Amino acid sequence: MSITLDQASSTLNELKCRTNFNIKNVTEYMLPELKEPVYLHVEGKTPLLIIRPAFEVFSTELATIDGVHAKYDYYHNAQMTRFPTRQYKGLNETHYGLAFRFDNVEAIKLFINRLIEIVKG
Repeated sequence: MSITLDQASSTLNELKCRTNFNIKNVTEYMLPELKEPVYLHVEGKTPLLIIRPAFEVFSTELATIDGVHAKYDYYHNAQMTRFPTRQYKGLNETHYGLAFRFDNVEAIKLFINRLIEIVKG
């Protein structure tokens, strides 16, 4: 069972992630004290956290965190403006990233903390 959008949002706020904007079910956050964007999107009722495709090399490691599930393919959304673009279904390129869903709040905390470690190197 996945967590709710409210649980995901409050956990990101608790972890000191800054909110930049919210457009059409997509909220942009910045990791604490870093200029690294992540996006929170609701698919159906399931909140997904989307990270830059540059982190694909860490995707398997992040998915091994208990309660974290990686989506199989790239996630595309025009609102994720800080991410790179690629050709998808339409005529124009669209922004894309790697999406993950979470079983519980603890999984988000472990995921964000590991992502911070990766970004800091």
